[in-house]
Amino acid sequence: MDLATLWFFIVAFFFVGYFVLDGFDFGVGMSLPFLGKDDVSRRQVINTIGPVWDLNETWVIVAGAVLFASFPEWYATLFSGFYLPLLLILLALILRGVSFEYRHQRDSVKWKAGFDRMIVIGSVVPALLWGVAFGNIVQGVAIDENHIYVGGFFALLNPYALLVGVTTLLLFFLHGVLFVALKTDGQVHEDAQKLAKKAAIPTILVAAATVIWTVAIAMGREAPLLWLVIGAGALAAVSLIAAVGLSMVRRDGWAFFSGMLTVLFAVVMLFSALFPYVMPSTIDPAYSLTIANASSTPYTLQIMSWTALIAMPLVLAYQAWTYWVFRKRVTRKSIEGAPAHA
Repeated sequence: MDLATLWFFIVAFFFVGYFVLDGFDFGVGMSLPFLGKDDVSRRQVINTIGPVWDLNETWVIVAGAVLFASFPEWYATLFSGFYLPLLLILLALILRGVSFEYRHQRDSVKWKAGFDRMIVIGSVVPALLWGVAFGNIVQGVAIDENHIYVGGFFALLNPYALLVGVTTLLLFFLHGVLFVALKTDGQVHEDAQKLAKKAAIPTILVAAATVIWTVAIAMGREAPLLWLVIGAGALAAVSLIAAVGLSMVRRDGWAFFSGMLTVLFAVVMLFSALFPYVMPSTIDPAYSLTIANASSTPYTLQIMSWTALIAMPLVLAYQAWTYWVFRKRVTRKSIEGAPAHA
């Protein structure tokens, strides 16, 4: 395996980490209207991700930086062509972060309700648009001979990309609900388990359609990793069904873990279907960006490899330590006994 191919999989690794971790953040935010029956329960839901949401979000910054350094052509075409949807994602993430920090600054019902709505919007928009973006990347977009996207914004809203977007939306929603069930007690815990059951069937049906369509795209492209596309899609389906089943028998920890595996295998499936391209062209296959023609120089990738070898274990260790420190449930009693700004 050459360095360019290795860094393709490292980019995939960081996006897997981002979608697994920030995915349940989005789901928790989207679940707020369904699980927050009063201010205490809303605080209980928000506090499940209070200590970790900003750490989870840094994964997308690292993923973007790694993409820029290892595949500058891919980065340039992606961020120029997908400028509007990526800008909307950025604004939504800012909106959500501001809401987490400012919600408790005033003891006003209207003030808190406004920021609660912003949390929901700031969670729905990225959950949907990230799926739309990756759906287009996998399917291919209108790239000309200069590696410039010429399709326009509305061309990105095609059936497959929208299907992938709805899939990520539902997967992240279920993922977040399972996390709330794991991290809370009392009425919020019970409501989260009921909500997971309601979300299960539409999530399974939409995800199954995405797996079938993605496999069809990979077969039409004669993808060299077709076996991995099919295998990852099948494992994602099994993990999703297992997550729902484990939630029904109240095995919250294993249900959430299965939800994590579902997101992991889903992202692996998308990257496997893409390989060896990074952005296929629908105008002419010769105009496509591939791992070979979009990557940095071997010397740059060599330096990055040594840096990653040192830094990545430290990052993973710190992330694991953070989750270990904040592993306890957020109980209703702890919220009722805390100041209103907590």
